[in-house]
Amino acid sequence: MRKPRFLRTLAFRIVLIYLVAFALSAAAIVAFTYWSTANALNAETDRKVSDETTTLAELYDQLGIAGLGDAIMARYPLGTQGQLYFLGDDQYRRIAGNLVHWPSLAYLGNGIVEFNFVLGEGTDIHRARGRVVALEGGFHLLVARDVFERYETERQFTRNLPWSLLLTLLLGLAGGALISHQLIARLDAINRTSREIMAGDLSRRVPVGRTGDEFDALAKNLNRMLERTERLMRGMREVTDSIAHDLRTPLNRLRNRLESISGDLDPESNESGVIESAIAETDRLIGTFNALLLIAEAEAGVAREGMSAFDLRPVVEGVAELYAPLAEEKGIGLDIPPAGAAYVFGNRNLISQALANLVDNAIKYTLPDGHIEIAVEETPSGTALSVGDSGPGIPAEDRPRVLERFVRLEASRNSPGTGLGLSMVAAVARLHDAMLSLEDNNPGLRAVLLFPVVRTPQHKAV
Repeated sequence: MRKPRFLRTLAFRIVLIYLVAFALSAAAIVAFTYWSTANALNAETDRKVSDETTTLAELYDQLGIAGLGDAIMARYPLGTQGQLYFLGDDQYRRIAGNLVHWPSLAYLGNGIVEFNFVLGEGTDIHRARGRVVALEGGFHLLVARDVFERYETERQFTRNLPWSLLLTLLLGLAGGALISHQLIARLDAINRTSREIMAGDLSRRVPVGRTGDEFDALAKNLNRMLERTERLMRGMREVTDSIAHDLRTPLNRLRNRLESISGDLDPESNESGVIESAIAETDRLIGTFNALLLIAEAEAGVAREGMSAFDLRPVVEGVAELYAPLAEEKGIGLDIPPAGAAYVFGNRNLISQALANLVDNAIKYTLPDGHIEIAVEETPSGTALSVGDSGPGIPAEDRPRVLERFVRLEASRNSPGTGLGLSMVAAVARLHDAMLSLEDNNPGLRAVLLFPVVRTPQHKAV
């Protein structure tokens, strides 16, 4: 099962790491503080018990066992303040004191003991800490203080500390999830704007909040950058439009005049050959010019407005029908394997032009008696449109380079072309979020355009 989105964010991981470090540090500090306090309280109890024991031992030396018993009896009222006494004989039989019998002792060292007892006629078990002294004559003296409250506090502390840590972690996780959600919301706004800009809407800007925090500063800087980019793109588009109006029309007019002149000349004359060569050169310039404009429009995302879901099969059949006479003239077989409907979401004209470029290249570089196959296939990754030929192919190390503008390999220097065909296909692929790959066809080259999955023919861009 896929984890919730906020669990995969960097903000949540940072909060989680800090939370674990904070919880461990807090537990260590609390434990050390309690340990230090408990030791200090135990030391104070041990000091008071030792002083009391020393005093009683001196009374025994002065007054004997009877005088010590009287002194202990005089101290009974202090028992209500947590002071405990037991004076016993060599058999630990009680002579004096407010403890009924000799308790079961836990020796802690240096004569310090702890034990459980029941005070008076109650039933509650208390905890005491004291000192045992062996007197001359086989008598035993136990002096202690009731530390039940501190002992209960320690028990409560050790019992509640894990739950406190768990509660801290849970609250920290909730806080981390909240922080991650807020960060995701801010980042989603930036990502959404970025996607809209990549889709061709250069007027989009990142929303700026009112808090003036780091995200707002980032949004302002991004918006300034986007404004500058939009101005540059607008200027480039204006230049392109100017070129389209100022150069393409004169070139077409020049071609028409050349054709008019050619019609008035003797076809066998030298002047007619020169004019025909000039017409061919003009056609090449117009073709290069149109290809550059088409690539610029594709890369600028202008054609996204005309995108819709459509079936690739009619497009493939139309291009194949268009190029079938040229392939037949060269003695090349042009096949389309049978396939069902294959929908893509995009600009029909641009995809048709890209396919035409691929087929034109395949026919241009495939030798007579060769074979070309145009295939459409639905895959789990999307719709694959491929053109495979049996020509010489392209070396693997040169395949990334041929997608650049005006790049022509040595093997194709003497063939007609501008070096813009595959560049235009690559631009169309980027516009449609498709993946263009050049593969071995054994022999020849296989160009594959893999378009994203389209679930229904009515698919719309989000």
